[in-house]
Amino acid sequence: MSQQVTALPTTESLRERALGSLTRLGVTFEEGDGLRARTPITGEDLLGLSAATPADADRAITAAHEAFLSWRTVPAPHRGELVRRLGELLREHKSELAELITIEVGKIRSEALGEVQEMIDICEFAVGLSRQLYGRTIASERPGHRLTETWHPLGVVGVISAFNFPAAVWAWNTAVALVCGDTVVWKPSELTPLTSLACDRLLAMAADEVAVSRDVHRLVLGDRALGEQLVDDRRIALVSATGSVRMGREVGPRVAARFGRSLLELGGNNATIVAPSADLDLAMAGIVFAAAGTAGQRCTSLRRLIAHTDIADTLVDRLTTAYRRLPIGDPFQEGTLVGPLISGQAHDAMQAALTAAQAEGGEILTGGRRQLADSAVNAFYVEPAIVRVTEQTDIVRQETFAPILYVQTYRTLEEAIALHNDVPQGLSSSIFTRDQQEAERFLAADGSDCGIANVNIGTSGAEIGGAFGGEKETGGGRESGSDSWRAYMRAATNTINYSGRLALAQNVNFL
Repeated sequence: MSQQVTALPTTESLRERALGSLTRLGVTFEEGDGLRARTPITGEDLLGLSAATPADADRAITAAHEAFLSWRTVPAPHRGELVRRLGELLREHKSELAELITIEVGKIRSEALGEVQEMIDICEFAVGLSRQLYGRTIASERPGHRLTETWHPLGVVGVISAFNFPAAVWAWNTAVALVCGDTVVWKPSELTPLTSLACDRLLAMAADEVAVSRDVHRLVLGDRALGEQLVDDRRIALVSATGSVRMGREVGPRVAARFGRSLLELGGNNATIVAPSADLDLAMAGIVFAAAGTAGQRCTSLRRLIAHTDIADTLVDRLTTAYRRLPIGDPFQEGTLVGPLISGQAHDAMQAALTAAQAEGGEILTGGRRQLADSAVNAFYVEPAIVRVTEQTDIVRQETFAPILYVQTYRTLEEAIALHNDVPQGLSSSIFTRDQQEAERFLAADGSDCGIANVNIGTSGAEIGGAFGGEKETGGGRESGSDSWRAYMRAATNTINYSGRLALAQNVNFL
């Protein structure tokens, strides 16, 4: 049996903790009935907030667009000063922001602090980037000509973020967009309004301190309709949307219809291959965190384990034992590793997936049961589940945003890679092996088809220095590090003629 933390905090104590963090951050807000701040720790409402109206959103877009007209002309290193100060404020208020993340999302303390550290890291990356928005000089075929490529600010970036990383994904987009000369309108998840208010407040503080207009960033709190407003508004040059594949199917075509740009971070159905030569202790650590961490509510969470037949039984036995010892309960309590699911809807989806897996021939080896229902009737704590399957059935090929790990076996690496790639999603992947040839084969062009491919680590826990994103139904977007900044800028090809005569390309003669 999984270990349980039997005593959960009261909703009133969580409300006081949230209000205390907001007060220390200097956050003010208007109470109302348009939006409810809620905690999955008890499954109850914390307080009511006023929601933005369509007119409010229009004013926010207008303000951000007007701010862009001057912000784009500010030298990029000076734009970096705003992000530098934001990073400093995040360091100063790391604890308060992590507290709000735990209250609204249910992440254990170390994961919440890790999310804020990710924000700090991307700010540091973006500050350096502000002096490295490099173009190119290209060899011209015409004498006395110089051919160059330059990059310019794009416009207003509309950020639509999901509940599971309520602060980090915003920071990935906002830090990079700001140094690129863009302004931002942010529509966060309705499930995390308090965390969103805190992030907006810290950026406003940074803007005041470095004498930048607050309108370079505007927050709109509300429901799906506000997100649709960003999607359809022609003044939004780029829509960066994180969420489900269903959402992406709607966002992408609508933005494309008005010839806007979209950056989509959608579903993941991530797999790990465990080879016969793998260090099983290392594999165990990587698998358990990737599959059960954040209660399986990361887009990079491990959903599928593909183990070689020679070691599968041993590995599964060890995983089953480890799963049964996972402490489940209050995410604030030291030692807890698995907090709550975000909602009853997530719990229902998990149970439906387990039922479907059994109907398709799968066997639940451990987990899947609800815990702490007596002490928190409106909260949904579950035992992470391991399901042994004999083939990659329909339910295995779907992403269920919950801690379910499907285990299947393989005999040859070619078979394993084929199983790995035979899903609609293509976000994160990994292999555990001590065979260099196998590792290189997995990373090759005909190996993993995901945007993230790892060797001897799990599928979760990406660093900000590398571009984050995936292929196929994951959407193809890239955020955070590497050269993902180019998504937030427009390229211009420039030809300078200093020859004193007109020379046409391709030796064309006209006059």
